[in-house]
Amino acid sequence: MKSIFSDKASLVLREMLRCPDREWVVRDFEKELGVGRGWAAKVLALLREKGYLKGEARGRTASAILRNREELIQEWVHDYDFALNKTHIYYTSDAGLLSKIKNFFNSQDKEKAYALTLHTGANRITNFVRTSNIYLYLNPEDFKRVSLDLRQAFDLKELKKGGNVCLIEPYYKKSVFFGSQKIKGYPVVSNLQLYLDLYHFQERGREHAEYLERILKEKGDHLA
Repeated sequence: MKSIFSDKASLVLREMLRCPDREWVVRDFEKELGVGRGWAAKVLALLREKGYLKGEARGRTASAILRNREELIQEWVHDYDFALNKTHIYYTSDAGLLSKIKNFFNSQDKEKAYALTLHTGANRITNFVRTSNIYLYLNPEDFKRVSLDLRQAFDLKELKKGGNVCLIEPYYKKSVFFGSQKIKGYPVVSNLQLYLDLYHFQERGREHAEYLERILKEKGDHLA
């Protein structure tokens, strides 16, 4: 295991951050995430070594409770950058494309095949950055076929830069859709993934990430 922030390992982190006050045992991750006990134990051991867990490490009473949650997220944003994803850029003159994309997936009963991110996703919560750009993840297992279907259905023009539609092949192939939510009729990645994606994004990303965190706290919510 190279990092607690690697794709598979992050499943454990995401689940723990989703329920930050819960007391965990290794078998919980096998049951709820399908993660092997040995792998989950390694992740917990690294978290404990870094000071992010409290509770008994070994024995019949072994358990793990997350601590220093905000520090963990800050370490994560320094390890991750949205640029790790593979982004395919296109152009459209259709101002109503986003709703048409939603209808496209709904008509095929494939709402879970995509999720909005960056400003497109965060604006469903904050309405903070005014932009017409569209950023969406596609399921990596079906990326080539689905992206081609979208290009043909909506006559998207491929560009190297300067486009306004970004189809994203995720770096986190196993975990990017974990905790996805439906907001105003659209699937959006988790609050945590929004924050991670925005944090180092050049176009007002850090500003939007910090505003998102503030809005969630005001609502009594958190970044998981």
